[in-house]
Amino acid sequence: MDTKFLESFLIVAECGSVAEAARRLNMTSAAVAQRIRALEAELGQELVSRVGRTVRPTAAGLAVQRHGPALVRAARDLSAIAAGDLPSGQLRLGATATAMTGLIPQITANLSERFQQIEYFLQPGSSVNLYHAVLSGELDAAILIEPQFPIPKAFGWSTIRQEPLLLLAPADLEVNDFRLVLTEQPFIRYDRNQWGGQIVDRYLRRHSITVREWAELDALDAIAALVDRGLGVALVPDWAPPWPEGLRLQKHRMEDGELRNMGVLWANSGPRIAAIRAFVEACEAISKV
Repeated sequence: MDTKFLESFLIVAECGSVAEAARRLNMTSAAVAQRIRALEAELGQELVSRVGRTVRPTAAGLAVQRHGPALVRAARDLSAIAAGDLPSGQLRLGATATAMTGLIPQITANLSERFQQIEYFLQPGSSVNLYHAVLSGELDAAILIEPQFPIPKAFGWSTIRQEPLLLLAPADLEVNDFRLVLTEQPFIRYDRNQWGGQIVDRYLRRHSITVREWAELDALDAIAALVDRGLGVALVPDWAPPWPEGLRLQKHRMEDGELRNMGVLWANSGPRIAAIRAFVEACEAISKV
């Protein structure tokens, strides 16, 4: 059995949509549907039923959905087990949106030069979701914002980037007093459900700053674009480039602001520990550049 076909079925079952699964897998819907049909033919059972655009697992599909993840993990571990201490196998990695574009490409490029036996699965997400994905074993490691609570001893943490808070303001806005700008200008807030947004919220509360909030977003590049259009000001972490091109912004560092610590969280044990350690070393190396 090709485990990629099984993985495709599991994603379809989770999404309830072939089209959404295709987007996640970066494949065409036709290719995903073909994988499902091939798996059904091999198992001799219909695994999904279609109602309009919705796809639901059949009774047989639900049984496969329950046991499939363990089979996929076991198959994924085989190459790492066979390689012993040599970094090998598929690494399942997560990263926040800014880390996915600003850190992951260089880290994986450097790692691939040294260890061509490693394969990669990359999953974007919020820090809180990535944190729980690593703890549950769904991901081997993730680059995320450092949590404000103790990390379990079975997991490791290494800070690789410290990002100060920046006041973003339109290019033509006169900025002499940061506090005055924050209280008088329309404020575009970094989502308080995000750990980075909570850093901004703590700063405003600590300094007793009341803002004229009109929007709350979880996408930092979108916040920067809105400020560029003169729609307000914002407090954001100085995230790893690239930033959106063509922005005309003022960036003022808040010297008394809390740093956003970006780092790597990983499991300290498992069949892919050699590859995980190699990834952590690659993350730590890029932090020294």
